[in-house]
Amino acid sequence: MKAILAIDQGTTSTRALIVDEATQVRATAQVELPQYYPQSGWVEHDAEIIWRDTLATARAAMAEAQALGLDLAAIGITNQRETFLLWDRETGQPLHNAIVWQDRRGAELCRAMAAEGLEPEITGRTGLLLDSYFSATKLAWLLDARPDARALAEQGRIAFGTIDSFLLWRLTGGAVHATDPTNASRTLLFDIRTMQWCPDLCRMFNIPMPILPEVRSNDAFLGTSDPSLFGRALPITGMAGDQQAALIGQRCLRAGDAKITYGTGGFALMNTGDTICRSAHRLLTTVGFQAEGRTCYALEGAIFVAGAAVQWLRDSLGIIAHAGESEALARALPDNGGVYLVPAFVGLGSPHWDADARGLITGLSFGATSAHLVRAALEAVAYQSRELVDTMARDSGLAAPMMRVDGGMTANGWLCQFLADMLGLPVRRPAGIETTALGAAFLAGVGAGLWSGLAALPGESQTDARFAPMMTEEERARLFGQWTDAVDRARSTARPAK
Repeated sequence: MKAILAIDQGTTSTRALIVDEATQVRATAQVELPQYYPQSGWVEHDAEIIWRDTLATARAAMAEAQALGLDLAAIGITNQRETFLLWDRETGQPLHNAIVWQDRRGAELCRAMAAEGLEPEITGRTGLLLDSYFSATKLAWLLDARPDARALAEQGRIAFGTIDSFLLWRLTGGAVHATDPTNASRTLLFDIRTMQWCPDLCRMFNIPMPILPEVRSNDAFLGTSDPSLFGRALPITGMAGDQQAALIGQRCLRAGDAKITYGTGGFALMNTGDTICRSAHRLLTTVGFQAEGRTCYALEGAIFVAGAAVQWLRDSLGIIAHAGESEALARALPDNGGVYLVPAFVGLGSPHWDADARGLITGLSFGATSAHLVRAALEAVAYQSRELVDTMARDSGLAAPMMRVDGGMTANGWLCQFLADMLGLPVRRPAGIETTALGAAFLAGVGAGLWSGLAALPGESQTDARFAPMMTEEERARLFGQWTDAVDRARSTARPAK
């Protein structure tokens, strides 16, 4: 039986999956990725560790596949979007740690450009907002922070890439410098109408175009792996940013289909078909995927901190020893005790886009316990999700009949039920919650001819569980109203006192 190797390089871990031609996951390998915080608001990764872990997990998964008698046909790649680095074209060595999507060091430049009135044009071309979440302002910072970087860039001696592009470069032994539309569209340098890098945007951000990768469709042939890496050359035939890969992995192929992926952050995407749907409420318009000769767009809302809040409870506060404890602690409480956590550790994402907001815990009393903090962190995920889903419905005029969810946090059944209650929608959790890698495998399989098209994929993913809303509308409104009050307080703390 033929199979695909899917490489899934995420914010907090690197994993590899083997997906067979019946679309079943047959082998997996995963390692955690360390985070670096050089100063407040800065977040970095070591690209060499990313590469080391990519090779290690891929080789481990491939060894399992070989033991099962599977014949690998191709490689698919998915990655944490917006995280980027610069590397030397001759040596392949990074010039600096990778700058992570959560990093806020571009916020000052964003404010300056907004004050010049540039945001409307940027949004019109890219579908994005002028925010440090995206790559361009941080790339401009990096080019200026290293004395030789800008000169090297203008000479074409260094390469820019999001993590997909860097992995592709390394996998092909430096033969291919390319990316795909879903990753390119997250840089603030790509025009989603023309589907090309935009010279005007590059001038606006002072980015030399010679450093940019070629953009190829998500199901394109991207090159072959260096034979020395895996014992033989394998074609690389699919690539997508993690959230768009999850959209495909959840088979959200029609307008109105929607999913939310919960990992470090939370990301809601709604397929809008071939329509570029402009948001009136500061959601993002982005490329859903470009495959089989067509381009599909999506509306997106981003929660900056979802699973990262649970990780904070574990690593910084020591309240829990592992994330799995959070479900039992939340279930043990009859209610939230009036405790709310606004996890604005790196600002607030959609629909607020407030880079200055900071985390806040409100409603504490002597009756509050560590369990209340854990429950508040989980509830915050659902409240933020409701903000996104409500806004998507207003902007698109499309109503999702259900919400498909995936990602590591959805192993928590209490969270899935509370999410259904807060959205007022059925929530569907697939049997395999890591659909991001599955989407990369689907694209690579279509690109390699393993399947005739995305709509023809076999084995509609089995549903592990469905969660129906059980909360009254009155209770839903009460809880969400108190959350809204807490968000207002978190945002006001960032404003100077009068």
